[in-house]
Amino acid sequence: MFAGSYCGPAPDLAEIASRWNFDPVLLAVLAAAITVALRTGNRLAAAGVALLFVAFVSPLCAASVALFSARSVHHLLLIAAALAVSLVKGDRLPGCRTDLPWSVGLATIAMTAVFWGWHVPALYDAALANMAVYWLMQITIFASSFAFWLAIRRANIVTAVGGLIVGMVQMGLLGAILTFANRPLYAVHAIAAPSWGLSPTADQQIAGLIMWVGGMVPFALGGAMIAMHAWQRQAETDASPVSGKNLA
Repeated sequence: MFAGSYCGPAPDLAEIASRWNFDPVLLAVLAAAITVALRTGNRLAAAGVALLFVAFVSPLCAASVALFSARSVHHLLLIAAALAVSLVKGDRLPGCRTDLPWSVGLATIAMTAVFWGWHVPALYDAALANMAVYWLMQITIFASSFAFWLAIRRANIVTAVGGLIVGMVQMGLLGAILTFANRPLYAVHAIAAPSWGLSPTADQQIAGLIMWVGGMVPFALGGAMIAMHAWQRQAETDASPVSGKNLA
């Protein structure tokens, strides 16, 4: 029932522009999500849904079956979408609390274990050969990233910065391993990449560089988020009546 790739067979370069994914269930879920986000004024949540649209509906979905480099972009979009949704205030995100007691340490370990686990060749190839395993991959990557960003959001600045550094390092390390691997690790991409004019090894090296360099972007955005919140808290403290009395 679930055999085969969710995004369809690996396309060649000539057909990729026509390979949009119009799965009615997926479109209904995304439409419902963005409707709720817009009606409640959650522009960040709407941006997160838009990133998921690019990941799962646009031709990137099909390209990620052929190229490991496209899959790396796909995974980064999931992490960025989780970041966008995690920034929404809890009272504006129906059915979700953002004050849960996530530990930065545990959340970082969980995110790292999930992300690295799905890059074990046997598990990765299974995800691209079975739709149930594929969606397990997508959901666990998104959920563990969401838990990580929630933990970062509620932590003190020192702990949050530490978590961001560890997150960036683990992403860069995995990217470096993939970049310098001397042979293709994933069977499906080894077969499909040549139809795009890339050797399997070159495709894997590009994927590693995307993860290594591009993977820093969401963590840099997380750092900017921490700085912005710290400035806001300092401004609120400086403007409070108690602070004013202390300065008088």
